[in-house]
Amino acid sequence: MSPLFNPRGVAVVGASANPGKIGYRIVENMVKSGFTGQIYPINPKGGEILGCKVYSSLAAVEGAIDVAVLSVPADHVLAAVAECGAKGVGHLVVVTSGFSEIGHIAKEKELVQLAHAHGMRVLGPNIFGIYSASCRLDATFGPGGILPGHVAIVTQSGALGIAMIGKTAAESLGLSALISVGNKSDIDEADLLAYLADDPETRVILLYIEGVKNGERLVETLRCVTRRKHVVVIKSGRSARGAMAAASHTGSLAGADDVFDDVMRQCGVLRAESVQEAFHWVRFLATAPLPSGEDAVIVTNGGGIGVLATDACEKFGVRLYDNQPALANAFADVMPEFGSSKNPVDLTGQASGADYARSLDAVLERSDMHAAVALYCETALFDTAQFANLLREVYARFSRTKPVVFALFGGERIEAMIRELRSEGIPVFGDVYEAISVLGSLYRSWRRLSETAEEPEAPPEIDVARVRGVLRRASAGGRGFLLAHEAAEVAEALGLKMPRSILARDLDGAVQAAELIGYPVVMKVVSKDIVHKSDAGGVALDLDNREEVVDAYQAILRSCFRHKPDAVIEGMEVVEMVRAGIETIVGARQDPSFGPVAMFGLGGIYVEVMKDVSFRAAPVTGRVAREMIGSIRSYPLLLGVRGESRKDIGAAADVVTRLGTLIAECREITDIEVNPLVVYDYGEGVKAVDVRILFQPTQGGDAA
Repeated sequence: MSPLFNPRGVAVVGASANPGKIGYRIVENMVKSGFTGQIYPINPKGGEILGCKVYSSLAAVEGAIDVAVLSVPADHVLAAVAECGAKGVGHLVVVTSGFSEIGHIAKEKELVQLAHAHGMRVLGPNIFGIYSASCRLDATFGPGGILPGHVAIVTQSGALGIAMIGKTAAESLGLSALISVGNKSDIDEADLLAYLADDPETRVILLYIEGVKNGERLVETLRCVTRRKHVVVIKSGRSARGAMAAASHTGSLAGADDVFDDVMRQCGVLRAESVQEAFHWVRFLATAPLPSGEDAVIVTNGGGIGVLATDACEKFGVRLYDNQPALANAFADVMPEFGSSKNPVDLTGQASGADYARSLDAVLERSDMHAAVALYCETALFDTAQFANLLREVYARFSRTKPVVFALFGGERIEAMIRELRSEGIPVFGDVYEAISVLGSLYRSWRRLSETAEEPEAPPEIDVARVRGVLRRASAGGRGFLLAHEAAEVAEALGLKMPRSILARDLDGAVQAAELIGYPVVMKVVSKDIVHKSDAGGVALDLDNREEVVDAYQAILRSCFRHKPDAVIEGMEVVEMVRAGIETIVGARQDPSFGPVAMFGLGGIYVEVMKDVSFRAAPVTGRVAREMIGSIRSYPLLLGVRGESRKDIGAAADVVTRLGTLIAECREITDIEVNPLVVYDYGEGVKAVDVRILFQPTQGGDAA
């Protein structure tokens, strides 16, 4: 990627002398930004643009061209690519639209194949260009005037990316790079992240993503990068309609948002809800020193705003310093009799600027206080005009040693002060939650940066060959899912404990099976035409005697034929009734964006209603499995509530790792679900009550 960001020469194919054309704006931005390399406008008409000689063709250029920016109609792009290949260009920046984003997928593939045949990489198509501060290259058709700095932005949206140029200038946010990826036909976020991770000028990376391609590679790259640098992501397509809009915009699948959210968290990426929130975060992350510990102190002149800040700290994961004797000692000199040295430290409304300065200096001086939050409510007793200088001085003292944020609340003078200080790069906000949010983003990223790399874990032993044998036999029968006895064999190969079961072909067989297993039992329909048995009335629980088995058998047949009149019923599975425990769900599937993912959540028949589940990219280690179990809302049930014992969380985590390993090894399995997985008290293990497996059948029954 280095020649893309530090090219010796850049050709603009489709350069124009018409200021209304994109080809003109790109040349203009390159000239105005002071690009340190050579600029080669290409247009058959020749002439001159902004003092740059225009070449009739690439072949006429004598110097080296590392990057060619293509701004020609879509029908002319392939010819331009061939000409670039003949010249020995290294990277293509294809601004032109009219490819996969409007359904012309084959044309886009042809573009990439032709480029690769000549040893070139492709950025785009359907982009606004690229900016690199290291060589002062602004090869975009944006408004220009990009400030150099330490934030790199990678955006899939062209229009939003162009708007970000203006936004960064308005926010005084300096950039190390700005890259538009568009359709991501070749170069994608993973390629760019790998480069930016090593770029000494980049401290923070901001991604705007509409859809993920090659998600497995992205996950692997992000896991490495977030151990070295702050990474923030904005992802559109949260809603169903938003996902459809994203797909039509870039030709990418938005994917399931809950999976994206959890996988980003797994990778240590900070996900912002809005562009404004993302800009607040990256601006702070680019300049704030890393904390040396978790404990923050709030200093305020108003009790109410201090309470709001306390709530915000809990929401955004900022821990408050809680050593009361130390707080009383640290703030004794500035605390009025009716003030409070508890955290938040309330200096009361009579506090002066000097009181603020001394209080914040006390935080700065103590090694066990790691960050500061300074809050101010405008009062008649306070000299607001002098407060701006005080904040400048305080920030200068903090800026190299400890993170600090400010939240000011008041009238027009306060609002004007906020705008003035923010233009100077000081983290001042008009809302407490905005201030604590940026501090929380720093703490979350710092925790990731401070993590020690996971020790490699040996994967669980799974008889993969046996699993594939089951899949082959089912595939030979023309099915894409396993019947109950086949799923049980896979469960055995996985090392899962299941209730004892017998497949009964008729009513007499069902009665005999029940009496052999011992009452109570469960009965489930076995049919290739009925996958979701509960929905079809194909399950009967807690059958205590022969009469109940007979009644249940007949009731299941009636319900299933009513649900699907032409269903072929192969029999009934009679299963041992398991004792009660906490019902969970463990699953794994091939996600269209990220490939193999594992799932854990609250199980049973209400799983679709409660949606209390978490996802992680698979395979997962035992530590990650335990973390994802701990992230669900109903986790306290597993810890034991109202006098109940703690459950066997380790055994549940082991099942998660096994399913995650299987879905990563056997890519032909599209979906595997254990629901419910009953979790018993600590040391008593788990039991897989029902296992459902879907797979991609292959011709000739070869599922391997």
